[in-house]
Amino acid sequence: MVATLQRLVESTSFQRFIIAVIVINAITLGLETSPMVMSQAGGMLLALDRAALFIFVVEIVMKLIVYRLRFFSSGWNVFDFVIVAITLAPTGEGLQVLRSLRILRALRLISVVPSMRKVVNALLKAIPGMGSVVTLLLLVFYVASVMTTKLFGGDFPEWFGTIGASFYTLFQVMTLESWSMGIARPVMEAHPYAWVFFVAFILLTTFAVLNLFIAIVVDAMSEAEHDEQEKTRALVDVDHNEVLTELRALRMELAALRNERTANRQGVSA
Repeated sequence: MVATLQRLVESTSFQRFIIAVIVINAITLGLETSPMVMSQAGGMLLALDRAALFIFVVEIVMKLIVYRLRFFSSGWNVFDFVIVAITLAPTGEGLQVLRSLRILRALRLISVVPSMRKVVNALLKAIPGMGSVVTLLLLVFYVASVMTTKLFGGDFPEWFGTIGASFYTLFQVMTLESWSMGIARPVMEAHPYAWVFFVAFILLTTFAVLNLFIAIVVDAMSEAEHDEQEKTRALVDVDHNEVLTELRALRMELAALRNERTANRQGVSA
């Protein structure tokens, strides 16, 4: 019984079925935000949502039966369990926040699609390296916030009146969202040489520090790909060695049969 369930849970067709259910459920949850669609097909959408939740619960129960406590040794299994448990919370009146969390089921695509898992694993591995870059970025922001508060705070208190306001304004500048016409040029009308600060800040943060994030993520993905290739090579080597061992055993058996036949022929001729 357990072996049959394990074959079913680990089969490719079952995984594709779960992916299809996740995608359909995500689409239905999106359609529920349309009053017009709900007025025409609200009952069907709610029925599909309950059916998808039932399938997810059955899937989790099947995996618990197959793997038991080993189920929780995988972070992706725990992720799926938490997502389904959250959506099982009561969604009555006054609990609209919990009801809106049903869309989190769409995130289960990350755990069931191998390529998405690979990307997330790479991002998680990149977190330690990102710590130094984040610290450097925060240091640059702090120094720049103090400078802009002292230089421009008197004339533009809404943007640079406090360190907090300067921090937020500089974050907008770093994202290049209306930084020139919306912030830099008005400041330059009162401080003509302010462009030197803004250009230097953008070059340092947007084009230098943020590219370090990209480099770290790319390096982590390359490392994850290398690790996966090493595991694949190890499995291939194991299979290769097993095949070679079986071939040697067959050769020994054939040699023994030949020797036996030769001995029998010599005995008959004698």
